[in-house]
Amino acid sequence: MAIDLKLIQELRAHTGLGLMDCRKALEETKGDLDAAIELLRKKGASVAAKRSDKQTSEGIVATYIHPGDRIGVLIELNCETDFVARTEDLKKLANDLCLHIAALKPLYLSPEQVDPKFLEHEQGIFKEQMAGSGKPEKIVNQIIEGKVQKLMSEICLLNQTFVKNDQMTVDEAIKAVIAKTGESIKVRRFARFEIGA
Repeated sequence: MAIDLKLIQELRAHTGLGLMDCRKALEETKGDLDAAIELLRKKGASVAAKRSDKQTSEGIVATYIHPGDRIGVLIELNCETDFVARTEDLKKLANDLCLHIAALKPLYLSPEQVDPKFLEHEQGIFKEQMAGSGKPEKIVNQIIEGKVQKLMSEICLLNQTFVKNDQMTVDEAIKAVIAKTGESIKVRRFARFEIGA
């Protein structure tokens, strides 16, 4: 089946992956763009899972200063080799993540790093909001769990919707670059600075 170049380019714009990867995915899915996106996301997750235990002792530190010099971001991205650390793919990812952090103000890297006292406080507020709702306890607990998951998608970098592509999370955007480079890539840490905040 011949795949239209415009479709390949559209898939590439969605995923940021190379033309050959996009062509293969479209061929496998018989030209179905949504199915191809899903296929590439699964492949990215699969590659990331296989590489997750690899040591990431190389990498880069990237910076971003917002026009007006009132917001700044520092991020450390780690990878397996200095070769990948010097690639445009990793530099672009680091820059995109800096822009994302400047815009969406994540407080933590992942849910595992959320301060337990902060989480306990927020859960207390959610419970108070549900008090007197008349709903069964099981339903109340499910609603609170849903609110906690939504909170994590707002305050944790890896869980946030990626600012440059609202069809994926930051974690999925990183996995797409992992699939492209074939190396494990991890955000080690980040800091966001804002005057007066």
